[in-house]
Amino acid sequence: MGYITTRDGTDIFYKDEGSGQPVVFSHGWPLNADAWEDQIRFVAENGYRAVAHDRRAHGRSSQVANGHDMDTYADDLAEVIEKLDLRDVVLVGHSTGGGEVTRYIGRHGTSRVAKAVLLGAVPPLMLKTDANPEGTPIKVFDDIRIAVAGDRAQYWKDLSGPFYGANRPDSNVSQGVRDAFWLWSMQVGLKAAYDCVKAFSETDFTEDLRRFDIPTLIVHGDADQIVPIDDSARKSAEIVQGATLKVYPDAPHGLANINPFKDRFNDDLLTFIRS
Repeated sequence: MGYITTRDGTDIFYKDEGSGQPVVFSHGWPLNADAWEDQIRFVAENGYRAVAHDRRAHGRSSQVANGHDMDTYADDLAEVIEKLDLRDVVLVGHSTGGGEVTRYIGRHGTSRVAKAVLLGAVPPLMLKTDANPEGTPIKVFDDIRIAVAGDRAQYWKDLSGPFYGANRPDSNVSQGVRDAFWLWSMQVGLKAAYDCVKAFSETDFTEDLRRFDIPTLIVHGDADQIVPIDDSARKSAEIVQGATLKVYPDAPHGLANINPFKDRFNDDLLTFIRS
């Protein structure tokens, strides 16, 4: 564990376990690197170096009020990779982190990157527009902002339901998993949580996806209530040349934290890294 300091003076916390080819994880909103603990342990035990950072103003990173946009998030990721001198990297991004990984490749290329994994990721564009009529209406994101600004503690508790599919009648998601989600979410600064809604919902990643020139695995649950699969993974798989799309039946957005989906994702991730 340690910190790197970005060019604008922001301290970015990161976890660093294992040795070998680096696998770098970018987390979703409004979480932090702890959301990747299962995968960090798994890849480290299987002969790889796992690195995961807390996005600026999330978790243990500096609680800065500036830079809550995808360009800055991607540049922060680049600084983590460069200052740790990571090469032949496998980038893994979940949800907003998938946007971060995608914008990183769009801005910084793939000279240090061997492969990419997009899990429940927000690209190419979540927001409904004239050019993206299948997207989610702006009112949905406005309502998220209202909830975050009004009573974020309760909102995080409520959000854990659809995030893990715990609001479905057949769910066996534990209260502990939902409590962990709340704990991680309460560690993000309010302004960062609020501003990031615009970043993950209104950023168009289409041109970034077209810059992918590496093997890419796209994983998404068809029961994802946060990032609908038809508006995201299926479109991204059409844009990224040669991408492999794996659809997990009945899997929710936070599938990497709950079984049986967690074990399946870990196995698919390891197979992809080794391929």
